[in-house]
Amino acid sequence: MKTPTPPVRAIAAAAFLAVWAFATTPVAAQSSGAVDKIVAAKKLRCGVQLDFPPAGFRTPQNEPEGFDVAYCKDMAKALGVTAEIVETPSAIPALVSNRIDVLIASTSITPQRAMTVSFSQPYISFVNVVLTRKDSGIEKFADLKGRVVGGVTGTTTEQELKAQLDQWKDSKGKYTGYGNESDAYLALSQKKIDGVIVASTTAGALIKSGQFPTLAIKGTAPTPPDLAGIAVRKGDTDLQRWVSVFVWNQVRTGRYADLYKTYFGDSKAPSLAVDGVAY
Repeated sequence: MKTPTPPVRAIAAAAFLAVWAFATTPVAAQSSGAVDKIVAAKKLRCGVQLDFPPAGFRTPQNEPEGFDVAYCKDMAKALGVTAEIVETPSAIPALVSNRIDVLIASTSITPQRAMTVSFSQPYISFVNVVLTRKDSGIEKFADLKGRVVGGVTGTTTEQELKAQLDQWKDSKGKYTGYGNESDAYLALSQKKIDGVIVASTTAGALIKSGQFPTLAIKGTAPTPPDLAGIAVRKGDTDLQRWVSVFVWNQVRTGRYADLYKTYFGDSKAPSLAVDGVAY
C-alpha cells in the first residue's frame, strides 16, 4: 500500500517547529562562551605588567599591586570568581596563546593591535612627560634633541618618540630600546641615556618612591593622550561586551575615580573620551 504524501503545509509546520526548538534552546547548551567558561572555572586570569608602577608593581612582600591589579580583582568580584594575576612581559602574545583571559596592562588602543585582539573602551588615560636626571641639563622636551634617549621596545610611546626624532633629523641624537620600564630607568640613572618619555603618573610614583633619587620630571611631551583599553581574544565577543559594561560601571559608580586617587594621587581622574568622537 502506498504511503500518502504529507501535505505541504504539514511539512512546513514540522520544519518550523524544528527550527523554533533549536533557536529557543539555551545558548549554554549549544556552546559555552568565554564568560561562561570563566565562571565555570571559578577563576579569572588577568595579564598584568608588574614593572609599570603605579599601574602594576610588586610590594616589598612580593605581592602584585597597583591600579591594574585592583581592576582585575574588581572584575573577578563582579563575575563571582577568584582573580589570578599573571605577570606578562609579552602581553598580547600571552592573551593570544590563551595563557590569560583578559589583558589589563595599560595597553594603548591602536589600529595595529586591534587586528590581533579586541579592546574595551578606554579604562585609563595617560599624559606623557620627560623623565631625566637632575644634572642632565634638560629642562623641556626640545632639549632632548642631540641627546641619547631611550624607551621600551614595542610601546606606543617609543613609536611617537622615534617619529619626533625623525622630524628633528638629528644626526647627533640616538635612540636605545629596552625590554621593560625598569631597565630603561636604570639606564637613565646610570647615564647610559639622557631621557625617556613616560606617563606622568608613573614618573610621579617613581620619584616619590625614592628608588631613583637622581631623576626628575622636566616638562610634558607633545604626544596625544595615551588611552588604554582592556583586551580580550578576538573570538571572545561575549567577554568583550561584558568587559565594556564593567568599565562603564566602574566610571558610573565612582570606583574609577577612587582607584585613580588611590594609586595616581589626588589629581582628578582624567576623562576617558576623545573630544569630537565617541569610541
